[in-house]
Amino acid sequence: MGDVPEDLKYTKEHEWIRVEDDGILIGITDFAQSALTEVVWVELPEIGVSVTAMESFASVESVKSVSEIYAPIAGSVIEVNEDLEDSPEIINEDPYGSGWICKMEVENEGDLGALLDADAYAALIGE
Repeated sequence: MGDVPEDLKYTKEHEWIRVEDDGILIGITDFAQSALTEVVWVELPEIGVSVTAMESFASVESVKSVSEIYAPIAGSVIEVNEDLEDSPEIINEDPYGSGWICKMEVENEGDLGALLDADAYAALIGE
């Protein structure tokens, strides 16, 4: 049903998180992009915006519906994937790689512990 890389963290709302030295990368999971089908538009968050955990801060539109993207933890947006503005289908083609949505600076590293690991996310989606 969906690829669930072991090295990522996940939310129950189907975002993935990759912890890096200078922040966290955020995208939507393979399961989510598959459920959406063809992604046709991405509303990226603004650089510099501060968000609280699970606050809607971006959206992805497909031929089927619009889905909100939620901040997995509190922090500030420090980078967005501008390639998605011209090629939103990258999310379908490579959800865990070049289909990332934004990078955030983490407000509290301890918040990462509340996220799902790969096994818990796989159980959530029935894998």
